[in-house]
Amino acid sequence: MDAWPLRHLVLRTPRLELRPDDDEGLFELVRVAQAGVHGPDEMPFAVPWTDVLADDGGFGMVQHFWGVRARFAAGDWAICFLVRHEGRVVGVQEVNAQNFGVLREVNTGSWLGQEFQGNGFGTEMRVAVLQFAFDHLGASIARSAAWQGNRSSNRVSAKLGYVHDGTMAAAPRGERLEHVRLRLDEANFVRPEWKVAVEGLAECVHLITR
Repeated sequence: MDAWPLRHLVLRTPRLELRPDDDEGLFELVRVAQAGVHGPDEMPFAVPWTDVLADDGGFGMVQHFWGVRARFAAGDWAICFLVRHEGRVVGVQEVNAQNFGVLREVNTGSWLGQEFQGNGFGTEMRVAVLQFAFDHLGASIARSAAWQGNRSSNRVSAKLGYVHDGTMAAAPRGERLEHVRLRLDEANFVRPEWKVAVEGLAECVHLITR
């Protein structure tokens, strides 16, 4: 039995390759984040981790991903896929679940470096993990969330078939903001013409779907 079977997992779309995070890829992801993820007046994240990048050089960011990897457990997991375009890391797409074998639900979250935004990568990488979850893992529901003012993220969700599922308040920079919860049932998923190619699932499916 492989000590870390997720290292074999690969998702491929028409333009992107998604692989679970590895150390060299994380160091490249830090450089992408340091080059910019959002404007200085925006904060798209509930935890304002981009505010400390200039001070710690990405130390906390790498520790976060290491922690996520270390907490992976059968049926209760998060996979942080590093997203590559033409061999370059451009962002990260997470999919996670708790008690997956019973609930059959996943949550997703993602970000792209600013220089890679605006060309459809965000939609393509989310579709990749949604197809992975629905078609290969047997998920029934996918959940996500975004600030009310995050037009690009909410646009992606709307065109893929998500519906609003309530709101929750958060204050990442000390100011109250409304986070919109989103739900996508497998039957309502608006699929593109292409299908994600999945490799290496046989080696780790017993950990993910249990």
